[in-house]
Amino acid sequence: MALYVRKLTSKEEKVLRSWLEHEDSALRHRARVILLSHAGYRVPEIAALLQAHPTNLRKWIHRFNKHGIDGLISPRSGGAPPRFTEEQRRKIVELARTHPRDLGLPYNRWTLHKLAQEAVRRGIVKSISHEYVRQILRKAGVDYRFPARPFQWIR
Repeated sequence: MALYVRKLTSKEEKVLRSWLEHEDSALRHRARVILLSHAGYRVPEIAALLQAHPTNLRKWIHRFNKHGIDGLISPRSGGAPPRFTEEQRRKIVELARTHPRDLGLPYNRWTLHKLAQEAVRRGIVKSISHEYVRQILRKAGVDYRFPARPFQWIR
């Protein structure tokens, strides 16, 4: 027996059509699956059109049929939970943008190691690696040159 999506409400159809332009490619894909099924396409036909595995398509149709739009939104899955809060990240970036001498430290330039140590010493985090400090700074757009030269404080 063929699997099809249940009858859509006008509100559901409107949301799904808006998802066709969504920045999240997964939501765009799921909206296409549901809308194609609603248009009468069978799962093997949808699989060929979207170059997707039929088992995955059936999963989304079943979820939609059971939970509606909410069934298409996946909770964060996989990977470790975020290590630090946005506030901790902000404080690390703020620390990196502060001249070490202004904090009473005996050096003129930060290194990633020194920043990690100072973040722990100041109680911003319990522990952090210099690599994670680098990732936080890169994401925040803080200019640094590592390992060739430690980045300098920028006023």
